[in-house]
Order: sequence, then C-alpha cells, then structure tokens
Amino acid sequence: MSYAAKSTNNFAKALKSTRKSKGLSQEDFSQVSSRTYVSTLERNIKSPTLSKVEVLAQVLGVHPLTLLTLAYLRANDTGSVNTLLGLVSEEIAELT
Repeated sequence: MSYAAKSTNNFAKALKSTRKSKGLSQEDFSQVSSRTYVSTLERNIKSPTLSKVEVLAQVLGVHPLTLLTLAYLRANDTGSVNTLLGLVSEEIAELT
C-alpha cells in the first residue's frame, strides 16, 4: 500500500496545527531553521528530511512520530490513532 502520496500534504497540516496548538510562531524555529523554510513546509512546497522532522519535533516538544502519526492519520482515514498505532505495532512485530 502506498502511503507517501496521501501523507505529503497532511504533514504540512500536522506541522502547522501542532505548532499553533503549542502557541508557537514560525519564528520560534529560528534556532533550527528559517521562518521561510517552516513556511514552505507548512504550505507543502517542500518536504522535510527525517533529521529535520526530528529537529522540528524537538522545538514543538513532541516525539517525531507524533508529527508523522498525525500526518498519516489524516491521510489514510484509519479511524482512530489506536487503530493506526495497532497496525504499526503489528507490522513492527512481523519485521522483528
């Protein structure tokens, strides 16, 4: 199943909604990124690398998987976060 195409725009939404819910401005990321870069992520012009997701999450005070989970939760209509995390847990168990 291809999740990438569906999740791209939803990462932008997840980042923006998380930033706003934490009461942060784009300028609050200035220690790790430019306001312009954060803006391009939130407008879905660019996609972040995994290392950038980690840095953004650190500024937001959340785990990087929280941002990714929010993006994929919106992208795939999996229902609840528990359903999505259950699926991920099953897949990891099969792979390890």
